Parts: sequence; C-alpha cells; structure tokens
Amino acid sequence: MSDNLTQDLADALRSVIDPELGYNIVDIGLIYDVEIEEGRARILLTTTTPGCPATDYIRQAVEHCAAAVPGVARVDVVMTWLPPWSPERMSDEAKAHFGIGA
Repeated sequence: MSDNLTQDLADALRSVIDPELGYNIVDIGLIYDVEIEEGRARILLTTTTPGCPATDYIRQAVEHCAAAVPGVARVDVVMTWLPPWSPERMSDEAKAHFGIGA
C-alpha cells in the first residue's frame, strides 16, 4: 500500500505548477524526498533558488495537494536548499520541454 500511496502522492504533486517555469514541480526536480508513514506524508521540497518569490505559493500548493490524497492524514513540508537545485534534477521530459540536453 505504501508504494501505491507514494505513487498517488507523486501523481497528485504533478498538478502543482511552478508559476515561474510553468511546469510541474515533480518533473523539474523540486521534490527531493517523500516519506509516508501511518498516513503522515513528509515532503522534502526545494525551489530553484533560495530567494524564489514563489516559495510560499509552492509550499502551500504542495500542502493542499498532498492533503487531498486519500490515505494522507497529515502533511509536513520541509524546505531545503541543500543540495542546491540544478537542471540535472529535471526529468527527461522536462529537459526536453526546456531544450536542455543532447
């Protein structure tokens, strides 16, 4: 069940769009880690830069989106900027969208 819940949560988080990049936060690599235990989701989140003006928006959207997933009773979003985000964290689809890579 945990694997399904983790996948459901990742799928739901794809609906959160970075307002500056216009692409979902999962595929641009802003989600560093997701742990789910007994209905509690702990999400390790970053932004493209520590001073990103969209930080509060993204954090609130992650909290709201994750809380709406059946089986998630509590959401803890932890912000980090270590290691710093880089385009290498993007999925192949996101890299192709932004024209990054070979």
